[in-house]
Amino acid sequence: MQPLVTISIPLYNCEDSLENSLESVRRQTYRNLEVTMINDCTPDDSVRIAEDFIKKYDLKNWKIYHLEQNSGLSVVRNKGIDTAEGKYLFFLDSDDVITENCIEKLVEVAEREKVQMTISQIECEKLKENERFFCLGKLKDTQTIRNNKDLLEAFANDRIPSSAVNKLFLLDVFKKNKIYFVQGLFAQDELWTFHSCLKLESAAFQPDVTYTYYLHDKSVIHNRGKRHFDNWFTIGKYMDEAYRAEKDKKRKQIILNYLTRYKDMTLIMNWRAQKNEKLWKESYRKYKTLSSLGLFDYFSSAYSKQTKKADFLMSLPTSIGMKIFRMRWRD
Repeated sequence: MQPLVTISIPLYNCEDSLENSLESVRRQTYRNLEVTMINDCTPDDSVRIAEDFIKKYDLKNWKIYHLEQNSGLSVVRNKGIDTAEGKYLFFLDSDDVITENCIEKLVEVAEREKVQMTISQIECEKLKENERFFCLGKLKDTQTIRNNKDLLEAFANDRIPSSAVNKLFLLDVFKKNKIYFVQGLFAQDELWTFHSCLKLESAAFQPDVTYTYYLHDKSVIHNRGKRHFDNWFTIGKYMDEAYRAEKDKKRKQIILNYLTRYKDMTLIMNWRAQKNEKLWKESYRKYKTLSSLGLFDYFSSAYSKQTKKADFLMSLPTSIGMKIFRMRWRD
């Protein structure tokens, strides 16, 4: 018998795209599905559209849960975890779509490889230009991972995408390990995936494109400002906390490598989003309060040249760091 898969979908200001998203789920070749939609007190017509869709197709295992107050995507995702009854859980955003065989392909790999997380390929599409490309990172590996250190290192080396969507999760593992999103934060897929990779022991890859992420004017990727920069620093603090608490030397090195790359990456994203010197300097100063390489780490083979260079450039006086950064990123 096919294992039950729960697909969790947020409902918030998605009336223009929701029906396409739901239709992509209804058309799945994999039939043993539970669909949970979490209403985050949406002010638009999304709930009515969802209710009409369920009624129109007489969808017996589709449910809508209503939050008592608008709480943000973190709480919505957590509600999706807590209410899911499937063996596996899959997150789908309400402005995206999945291929008809998405769940079938992911379940086939998950069951064959007996893993806790199965990852597939995401394709992005610019709606206005009708242009498709890999904007969230292309899978670089298809080898099954069967121990935590290798999995954590794969994530730290950008071989595991940080998005929460388009991954099939073994639900019991997340509930037992209490791997939840941090309430009050937004755009925190990176942190949740990091917390997941601290705990999980296995992952497999399905190399085909099974998910389309639509880029439009409302997409977070196009609308970043100080709130996002502060959010990135808060996420960095959680990563720093995990680094300081870690006892295993190898895992500690992996986390510090990753934290250094994360700081460098988000400083670049900060600049490209606003090109605001004041905001960039504020983030730069905050990042210097997080853990960094020690003197002897610069002579260690545990850290790459790229990590050492990034760490050094983030340890400079802020005015000098800004000048060098602008020389590196003239765009």
